[in-house]
Amino acid sequence: MTPLLVAAGALVGAPLRLFASRRASRNGGDPAVGTLVVNVVGSAVLGLLLGLGGVPEEVLALVGIGFCGALTTFSTFGADVVRLVEERVLGRAVAYLTATLVLGVGAAAASYGLAGLL
Repeated sequence: MTPLLVAAGALVGAPLRLFASRRASRNGGDPAVGTLVVNVVGSAVLGLLLGLGGVPEEVLALVGIGFCGALTTFSTFGADVVRLVEERVLGRAVAYLTATLVLGVGAAAASYGLAGLL
């Protein structure tokens, strides 16, 4: 049952990631913005889920592994950083790298803490 729950969560998370990337790249925008958004949102959702404690294994499989796992993407984040460096926009590359790490970890920590208050 668990693999099916993971797959069901991924069926929602993966298209949302694609939507965010395409939305960010409209009108010449950078798809890295979409990657940043989904990574921060996914970090917040996972932090909240884990912070609640006692969440059933099925919910963790569906939302934590399936949805968040398919929504967020470390590989695209890494590829975005490399692309920005290759484009010789080092300031943007460093800002994107820093923003992703600070906002992602911050979102996870904040939502984890918020869950503890609930």
